[in-house]
Amino acid sequence: MLAVVTAVTGAGQATATAGRAEAGPGPSAPPEFVSLRSVDPTILQDIRYRTAHNFTGRPVEGYEQPLCVLTRPAAEALHRVQVRLLREGYSLKVYDCYRPQRAVDSFVEWAQDPDDELTKEEFYPDVDKSRLFEDGYIAERSGHSRGSTVDLTLVELPAKRTRAYRPGEPLVPCHAPQEERFPDNSVDMGTGYDCFDTLSHTFDPRVTGEQRANRLRLREALEREGFAPYDLEWWHFTHRPETFPDTYFDFPVARRPLAP
Repeated sequence: MLAVVTAVTGAGQATATAGRAEAGPGPSAPPEFVSLRSVDPTILQDIRYRTAHNFTGRPVEGYEQPLCVLTRPAAEALHRVQVRLLREGYSLKVYDCYRPQRAVDSFVEWAQDPDDELTKEEFYPDVDKSRLFEDGYIAERSGHSRGSTVDLTLVELPAKRTRAYRPGEPLVPCHAPQEERFPDNSVDMGTGYDCFDTLSHTFDPRVTGEQRANRLRLREALEREGFAPYDLEWWHFTHRPETFPDTYFDFPVARRPLAP
């Protein structure tokens, strides 16, 4: 959280080559970043921070498109994971990839507002909002902003269609039984994504049977290709060695036409 931020100085439109993630106004994506779809279009994407269905209850600043952007080594490693999983009847589904620093800053601002508890019933039903920093759920820096960290899950094929979230709809705790939680076509991991609860810890002893097996299937598939897990969040993995181990980028997640 106290890592030194390396400035990213490029500005304006990126003159991207094929497959590179294009940047919108502000700092530009360096050439080491790519759109995941340009590397593997079969990986499902459900970019939650582009929507209102996340713990802030609103689309997050910096997500101009529902797009997964990663450093090329991380994207290529996910492709190798996907190839193996497809043979087993599963697909990866990403919830978040590169995350601009401005999005992290908006999380911090949200966490410091005790009156904004719009999503408490779903995302942190048993945690006092005042403890989100102390308990490690919110931080001033995120590995996602370095471009090699991804939040993801498994979907059994053929993938079922799921309905869109309707802002203002009744919320259900993220650790409720799967059939009661907001519908997600992923396998049952014991909690929903971004569930601020100890049940999200990969090896929480209360998570057993099929739910634990699903977590381990995801973990083992990713570790095989160099992804390091984060034991407090079953969905969070970082590809190592990181392309940018000390740099926190702030270019927006956007798509622009390629330069002629």
